[in-house]
Amino acid sequence: MRTLTKMNARDNVAVALRPIQEGELLEESGVRLTASQAIPRGHKIALAPLAKGDTIVKYGYPIGHATSAVATGEWVHTHNVKTNLAGEEQYEYVPDLHPIRYPLRNLTFDGYRRKNGKVGIRNDLFIIPTVGCVNGIAEQMLAEFKAVHPELGGFDNITVLKHPYGCSQLGDDHRMTRSILLDAVQHPNAGGVLVFGLGCENNIVSEFRQLLGEYDGSRVKFLVAQEVGDEVEAGLSLLEELYEAARNDVREPVPLGELNVGLKCGGSDGFSGITANPLLGAFSDFLICQGGSSVLTEVPEMFGAEKMLMARAENNEIYEEIVSLINNFKQYFLSYGEPVYENPSPGNKDGGISTLEDKSLGCTQKAGTSAVVDVLQYGEKLTKKGLSLLQAPGNDLVASSALAAADCQLVLFTTGRGTPFGSFVPTVKIATNTDLYHKKGHWMDFNAGPLLEMPMETVLEQFITYIIEVASGRKTRNEENEVRELAIFKTGVTL
Repeated sequence: MRTLTKMNARDNVAVALRPIQEGELLEESGVRLTASQAIPRGHKIALAPLAKGDTIVKYGYPIGHATSAVATGEWVHTHNVKTNLAGEEQYEYVPDLHPIRYPLRNLTFDGYRRKNGKVGIRNDLFIIPTVGCVNGIAEQMLAEFKAVHPELGGFDNITVLKHPYGCSQLGDDHRMTRSILLDAVQHPNAGGVLVFGLGCENNIVSEFRQLLGEYDGSRVKFLVAQEVGDEVEAGLSLLEELYEAARNDVREPVPLGELNVGLKCGGSDGFSGITANPLLGAFSDFLICQGGSSVLTEVPEMFGAEKMLMARAENNEIYEEIVSLINNFKQYFLSYGEPVYENPSPGNKDGGISTLEDKSLGCTQKAGTSAVVDVLQYGEKLTKKGLSLLQAPGNDLVASSALAAADCQLVLFTTGRGTPFGSFVPTVKIATNTDLYHKKGHWMDFNAGPLLEMPMETVLEQFITYIIEVASGRKTRNEENEVRELAIFKTGVTL
């Protein structure tokens, strides 16, 4: 196994693939050097001397500047590197599109074709509270329904999409809560939905129902607790109706191009941009070539890499939308007096990431090389095939929920630190390194660590096979562990 890896010919740092001892002799890309100090795995080492103020280059792009002189062989990290980011920047549309093309293959997965033409990869039953006040009663309903139907009948999972909102909210907060819940009702993975309200909340069921538009009345039911005597008994009766409607649903072969995947990373480390994120980028390109869609979000983790995405805009209109996406989120930070570069997290730094640019350039590799064809606002659903960007924060729970709400049937989630989290759609956790995959095998679904020794083509084929299995019904770890969450973005006051 190699000791160092240089990500791009223009780089003046390399990444340690294993712990390096002080005084160890090393070589990378023809450069011979001696480690002047111990360097942790996943962290950076200088390949050339750097003066104070010099630009640090990784992935071929600046990730910050040196805050002091750095000698060849020295550890490069937060103690001697600072971000170059500040507030808003001026941008220019300079197209630079070089998508990697994959041949069209007649691959299919076994999915559920809905009446509206959409395809689900699960036949799930959702109980969706319109307000947090009824979360506990919804859980009681779920427990009693499972007691009667321990095998779940025609459903793959039954989930209460608990949240603390739906009342005492104004403006954008109220609209965002309602939008995400409407998206969940209409999700293709939902084989049945019970919309459950209290009766006096802002997000009142009668208005919610009107906003839903057309829906399949055999698959979507409504209940208001204050309008019935025994809300649990009434709820169980409606769940039985949904059960009868879905119990005979069967999977059928569906072209892989019907798949929409969300791209997400959390707990990134120094290997994220070397293994797992490039794997997702390759899969995204492959899926798009099959006619499918992928969605990249985490707007704050585009800061420092946004020019790469802008250069991949399909046209000038999309470019302008990307500029607005970036600048509006920067203004969100600044409006609260927060710097746009307050990132990476302590876990990211411990894993070898030094600045937001370092994190962002690794993060955006999940989007591969395809053109950006659309920009979605928070709560909007996919309308175009190809690569879309979605407005949402970097927070794992909120961003993954936004991806699911956009009609992604599954979320692909890379991590170098590990997390038990799962969204309300199957959430495939991809380990950036083999140690994590073995240590947290009860959390992780796929190991990208072998990319340090195996060609991308080999690991990509394994990943394609695995994703087809998941889309056809193989449960992810979050499903096996019954960890399915919903988190909604909040920006305003609470009454």
